[in-house]
Amino acid sequence: MSDDEREEKELDLSYPEVVTKYKSAADIVNRALQVVVAECKPKAKIVDLCEKGDSFIREQTGNMYKNVKKKIERGVAFPTCLSVNNVVCHFSPLASDDSVLEEGDLVKIDMGCHIDGFIAVVAHTHVIQEGPVTGRQADVLAATNTAAEVALRLVRPGKKNKDVTEAIQKVAAAYDCKIVEGVLSHQMKQFVIDGNKVVLSVSNPDMRVDDAEFEENEVYSVDIAASTGEGKPRMLDEKQTTIYKRAVDKNYHLKMKASRFILSEINQKFPIMPFTARALEEKRARLGLVECVNHDLLQPYPVLYEKPGDYVAQIKFTVLLMPNGSDRITSYPLQELQPTKSIDDPEIKAWLALGTKTKKKGGGKKKKAKKGEKSGAEESADAEPMDANGATAEN
Repeated sequence: MSDDEREEKELDLSYPEVVTKYKSAADIVNRALQVVVAECKPKAKIVDLCEKGDSFIREQTGNMYKNVKKKIERGVAFPTCLSVNNVVCHFSPLASDDSVLEEGDLVKIDMGCHIDGFIAVVAHTHVIQEGPVTGRQADVLAATNTAAEVALRLVRPGKKNKDVTEAIQKVAAAYDCKIVEGVLSHQMKQFVIDGNKVVLSVSNPDMRVDDAEFEENEVYSVDIAASTGEGKPRMLDEKQTTIYKRAVDKNYHLKMKASRFILSEINQKFPIMPFTARALEEKRARLGLVECVNHDLLQPYPVLYEKPGDYVAQIKFTVLLMPNGSDRITSYPLQELQPTKSIDDPEIKAWLALGTKTKKKGGGKKKKAKKGEKSGAEESADAEPMDANGATAEN
């Protein structure tokens, strides 16, 4: 097949090189997350950690595909955010911001990487403390993790998006927590971080999405956030928004020179993926971004909050719906949790007992792995059946 024919045809997981690019992006974003988690210490500046995550992704992707004839786009697919305690999402402050982390903070780290437009995203929640996480912080983390594990087992060909919505709410309720409204899981495609197939976190009359069925060779960003509060986040200050995405289907002749300058910079540097205002010339950006947003040229990602004193945890992962089952390619190990609740519901236990791989037909023998190594098949089947409290069977 020629390059031109490929351009015409949508590239999906049926192309081995596409799978390779997704997995390379996932490897980089998993390592970037590791770098940021290691630096989550009391008095660390949040903006420095956001920069560290983005720089790591830029540096690692910059080393790939250097010598190919056709230029391959690669880099940050979603800017690094660190949202603390009752902040739900999208906190990625400007350089002038002095916010720091403190002992005992519950920190949500959210980031994304792409290679040739094939995107891997991840979010993880980390509590800044030694020893096991206890109390309501442990409850909300266990609720989020167990809901993510159930979602992984239900985002599979033949299942429907509403199956996932109902299940994750049931899991959160078992820990006396609420799934956060308005958090969406999306299908992803090349250069598309928020595709048309969507999983609602909570179904309500204000937010409706089309019923959809998961299909083989699709890729999803599964985003789960749970709260010890009401799960109804709100924006407190529009000025805190720093992450935007160009609305490619919108055009408007901007009046202000600063706005035209900023839009031109965005079109050049960030034509498709979300970006942070930190990456723009700051003085002009402040003025120009407002006019761009007012005329729908940019889609803002506002910073949202639960009530003070509530805790919000988030886990986001990328899953490839391969012919042999679901392959979760982004993740990070949780701290030890000692929640105050446990799962007794038989339906949730049944979901957790599901594996994520399809049984192979025929009796082909597996290549025996060396002692201490996992075979390829075992390695990709990282979602083992789980026990009722969100630990994998091997923990």
